[in-house]
Amino acid sequence: MIIVMQSGVDDARVDAVVQRIEDVGLKAHVSRGEFRTIIGAVGDETLLKPERFAGLAGVESVMPIMKPYKLASRDFHPDDTVLEVGPFRVGGECVSVIAGPCSVESQAQFRTVARAVRDAGGTMLRGGAFKPRSSPYSFQGLGEDGLKILRDVGGEVGLPTVTEVLDVREVDLVTRYADVLQIGARNMQNFRLLTEVGQAANPIFLKRNPAATTEELLMSAEYILSEGNDRLMLCERGVRGFDRATRYMLDLAAVPVIRGNSHLPIIVDPSHATGRRELVVPMALAAVAAGAHGVMVEVHPDPGQALSDGPQQLTPEAFRRMMAELAPIADAVGRSLQHAEEG
Repeated sequence: MIIVMQSGVDDARVDAVVQRIEDVGLKAHVSRGEFRTIIGAVGDETLLKPERFAGLAGVESVMPIMKPYKLASRDFHPDDTVLEVGPFRVGGECVSVIAGPCSVESQAQFRTVARAVRDAGGTMLRGGAFKPRSSPYSFQGLGEDGLKILRDVGGEVGLPTVTEVLDVREVDLVTRYADVLQIGARNMQNFRLLTEVGQAANPIFLKRNPAATTEELLMSAEYILSEGNDRLMLCERGVRGFDRATRYMLDLAAVPVIRGNSHLPIIVDPSHATGRRELVVPMALAAVAAGAHGVMVEVHPDPGQALSDGPQQLTPEAFRRMMAELAPIADAVGRSLQHAEEG
């Protein structure tokens, strides 16, 4: 249920409504827009009685939210959410580029990629320290040593860092080193993990499971939002299809669908979706044209020698060319491609 406050209402009346919501055993979430303040009341549906709130001072209207996800919906938050991640913005009219290797393999490897990403204009640096692999015999990542490299090199080049957290037992550890916590596709419906990162202060990067609907992705987002963490980005990274020409089928229609239903930023990952280096750039361009708030791509100084996912990783030079091609696409659809400062 959402409670729409009158235009220009003061904080005292907003606080009084929040107190009433909490007094009846519900959670209150306040969204302040340019013209209106909206308060979401979520919890036990038997307690959601509009008459309890309609007569309170400063209340304009009380409406149910029909979608199963509440806080992630545009009904609750009509304006686009724009996140501040380090010196950069994610969402709204900004187009962000997150890039880096699939795995942090060494200090030298990661520093080489990080400098290339920054110098080409990338705005966030990704790198896996804990790698969930299909085979237990594949490279599993450097663990905490990889996190230390991620933190140190990210600081050197001045870019916020993104890395995956796999387990509730690792949330505190990863939070100490990384700026953004990624929830991978395999863990999209790991509700205990979603609840845990929902209590963190870090921004969260939530990937869609290849067998999940867009509604299920937004329901997973709701777990994070309901714990109080509204610094959340979503990621489309392909769904299972029948054509084996690509690893997954990149669902670009999900971008406008999610933008129509949710205020949260949506990023597209063409590297994992296609699994093929030559397809990454065309799909990145298409993602921005479709309305994505950014792309995440993998970059490696020598993809043929990569310890994981070599065939889908761009070279630094290919990444630089991609950035040059993205800018006019963003301009053509009325958006702005953010750039890091070259150092």
